[in-house]
Amino acid sequence: MTETRKDTTTVVIVGAGVAGLTLGNFLLRNGVDCTVLEKHPRAYVEQRQRAGTIDTAGVRMLREWGLGEVLAGDPIPDSAVGFYIDGEAMPIDVDDAHESLYCPQQVLVRNLTDVFLRDGGDLRYEAKDVSLHGINDERPLVSYREADGSTRDVECEFIAGCDGFHGVSRSSIPTSALTEYSHAYGYNWLSVLAAVPTNPSGMAIHSRGLAGMIPRGSHATRVYLQCPVDDTPEQWPDERVWSELEARFGTPVSTGEITDKGIVPLRSVVYDPMNHGRLYLLGDAAHIVPPMSAKGIHLALHDTEVFARAVIRQVKEGDSSLLDSYSETCLPHIWNYQAFAAWITDTMHNAGFTGYEGEFRKQVARAELRRQFTSDAANKLFGELIAGTS
Repeated sequence: MTETRKDTTTVVIVGAGVAGLTLGNFLLRNGVDCTVLEKHPRAYVEQRQRAGTIDTAGVRMLREWGLGEVLAGDPIPDSAVGFYIDGEAMPIDVDDAHESLYCPQQVLVRNLTDVFLRDGGDLRYEAKDVSLHGINDERPLVSYREADGSTRDVECEFIAGCDGFHGVSRSSIPTSALTEYSHAYGYNWLSVLAAVPTNPSGMAIHSRGLAGMIPRGSHATRVYLQCPVDDTPEQWPDERVWSELEARFGTPVSTGEITDKGIVPLRSVVYDPMNHGRLYLLGDAAHIVPPMSAKGIHLALHDTEVFARAVIRQVKEGDSSLLDSYSETCLPHIWNYQAFAAWITDTMHNAGFTGYEGEFRKQVARAELRRQFTSDAANKLFGELIAGTS
C-alpha cells in the first residue's frame, strides 16, 4: 500500500482560476507560503472560455499589487463598446480615467499562471478528488489524489475555496451554516463562441430580445442571444444565430465559424457567511452574478484582495481582525453589485422584449435607459458602477 505523502503550507488555495491564481500571486509576493490545487490539466485551464471584463477597479488593483504585467496579451479597450436600441447606436461615454479592459479570461489565467510559476509558486495540476478535513481545527488538512493514483495531504492554517460554484469547497460547509439567497431570471442566453473579429461590439436591445457581441480576442467573439428558459442549442443552427443577431442589432454583423454553443441560465446567488472555520470562499464559490453585469471578475478580485490583506496581517502581525471580519467586509460590496446586476439585467431585457414582463415594464425600462443618456448624474453613477469604483 502506497504511503500518503504529507506537506505543510500556510494557505491551500483550491482552484486555479482568476481568484485562486491572483490570490496565489498576492501571497507569494508578500512572503506567505501557499499551495494551489487544480483538478484539471494546465492545457484545459488555459483554454477554458469565460467572460473576461476587467474593470477599472480590477486593473488598478492588479497594478497596485505589482501584477500589471498579467494584463498583457490580448486585452481590448472597452471604448468601442456601445448600446444599440432598435438598431440605433447609443454609445456610453466612459470617463478617460476609467481603464476597463476586455481581456479573455484564459489570457488572464495564462498570464497569472506564468508569473506565479516564474516566481516559484507551488501549483499542482490534476489534483483529483480534493477533500477538506478539519476545517474547524487549528490545522485543517486538504487531501487529493495525484495523476499516478497516489494520495497526498497538505496541512495548512487556512483554506481558500476558489473552485467555483460547483466546487468542493462550499459543499464542505454544513448546509445549516449557510444561508443561500438566489434569484432566477425568466429567460436564458444562448452563448456562442465564434472565430470572427467583433463587429459591431456591444449589446443590442430589440423587440425580438437582447443580443450581444463581446470581444474575446482580436479574432474571437462571444455572442449572446436572449432566449426562453427551455430552449436548447439544437434549436439554434448557425444560420439562425447569424440572422437573429443581425436582426437584433439592425446592422450587418461579422459572421464566420462557430466553435462553441450552449445555454447560459441567468441567475443571482449569494451565500452568507462566506467563511466557516478556517475555510474562506472567494469568487463564484460564494456568489454568482448574471453575465449582463460583467462583474464576475470584479467580485472575485475584490474578495481576493480582502482575503489576501487579512491573511498577510495575520501571518506578519498576528492580528486576526481582518480574517474575523472577512465575510462582513465582502458582503456589502457584493450586494451593491448584485443590485447593479439585477437592475441592468432586467432593464436591458425588459427594454426590448415584452414577452417577459409586458409593455408597462418595457416603457419603464426605456425611461430608465433614456435617463442614462440625458442625466449627467445618472450617467456618472452608471459609469462608476461599470468601472467598479462605486
